[in-house]
Amino acid sequence: MPDREGPDGRKAADDTERRRRRAQFLRELNEARALRERVQPRRARAARMRQAMRMRTFRW
Repeated sequence: MPDREGPDGRKAADDTERRRRRAQFLRELNEARALRERVQPRRARAARMRQAMRMRTFRW
């Protein structure tokens, strides 16, 4: 068998392909967020403030 199988039964090639696609998606997501911040600075600032408020009021 040329494809190795992991302990959970998935093929290693499928796992590496999934990781590659996920990394590409996260790069594009970060790029889109950066573009949105440049295009809509007021809205982006308000979103950051809301997120900071959520983090401050979060209880463990």
